[in-house]
This record gives sequence, C-alpha cells and structure tokens, in this order.
Amino acid sequence: MIKTMIVEDDLMVASLNAQFAQRTQQIEVVGIFYNGRQALDYLAQNEVDLILLDLYMPERSGLELLQQLRCRGCQVGVIMITAANDGNSLEQALRLGIVDYLVKPFRYDRFALAINRFLAQRGLAGQKGCITQEEIDRAMSLDLGKGNCLQKGIQRHTLRLIVECLQAHPGEYLTNETIAEQTGLSKVTTRRYLNYLIEIQAVASRVNYSTGGRPSIEYCGTDELRLDDAAT
Repeated sequence: MIKTMIVEDDLMVASLNAQFAQRTQQIEVVGIFYNGRQALDYLAQNEVDLILLDLYMPERSGLELLQQLRCRGCQVGVIMITAANDGNSLEQALRLGIVDYLVKPFRYDRFALAINRFLAQRGLAGQKGCITQEEIDRAMSLDLGKGNCLQKGIQRHTLRLIVECLQAHPGEYLTNETIAEQTGLSKVTTRRYLNYLIEIQAVASRVNYSTGGRPSIEYCGTDELRLDDAAT
C-alpha cells in the first residue's frame, strides 16, 4: 500500500482530498494534518510514501515544510494542492521535486492523473534492469483532455475503436499493449487516447505490480464509457 498523508488546513478540503485518494486501491491515508508543524512532528517518527500538501497553512507553509524535508534528505513524493497559481510558487515547488501541482478547485479526473503519474514514476524507480524511453515518457507525461470536447489531435474514428474494445471487456482491466493489439493501433496512439478517456472519466486506470516483471498500467471502462463519446 502507498502510505499517504494529507496536510491541509481547510477541514472540508482535507476530507475531500482523502475521499479522492481512497478511490485508488493502492492508497492508504495514514493521517490528516491541519498545519505544517503537526505534519513535521509525525514525519519525524513515521515514514510515508506520498504527501498531498497544501501551500498556505498556519505556523509553517507547505513550501517551508517541503524544504525542511528535502534538507533532511527525505525524498517522499509530494503532490502540491493549493490555491496559489502564481509562477513563483510553482517554480519553488518544482525545484523542491514535486510530482504534480494542482490548483484548487480541481476535478477528480485531474487528481487521478496526478496519482497515476506518481504510481507510474514510483514503479519505474523501483524497477530493476533497463527502462525504455517509452516507459519514461508514459510515467512523465500528462496528456490532458478538454472535458467532453475532443482535444486537438483526437480523431472520432480512432476513439470509437478504443471505446468498442473496452466495451467488449466490461469490468476487465486491459493493458495498453492489449488494446493496441486488438484495435490495430500503435501503443503510442492508444495511450494518448486512453489518457483522454481518463480525463473525461470514461476510463479508470490502475498500476499492476503483480505481473512478475515490470509494473503495468491497466485500463477499464467506467459507467461513463459510451459510444456517444466517440460518435462520428
């Protein structure tokens, strides 16, 4: 399980973040803290894998907390969740090695992309042997869609092929490679379209660590997956 702590001074936002996080099977929320001092005290005695971190908090800001952790050599994964949308805050957070930066308010699908990015990068970091450029690109990319409107480069015919493939396997999680093989499309193409379907909440994804080899991202259609999404 991915031990995750939430550091957020707004009780309602903290509760929502916890609900979002727990929708991912691998995530275990081990604590919710309402200021940076409480979080730092907990981390002095406990290890976690991921922090969902607010920026503006009493006693100690999220950036101050993160800077202290990095100075201690703590390389915990951090997803910054904040109302701060200025370039300076973003630059500081990036320099401190965050996984992603979410500006409030945000939708669950954007949150899920950040979690999937963390899981993919964590899987690669613990992987033995050579890592392909494709695997790195998959772990690093965030190919975001534009809600229910087709984003530039998304073709309805191609999207229909992928939707029909997923609908032919209801409730099953399929790898990108399987979907590419069954649709006759390239793996690069199917991955980009799957990311789009995740954005519009038509597809859910998970990381499978039990393959006996490299961890694999798998995809399954949700109740929102309809041919309407890919109508010509």
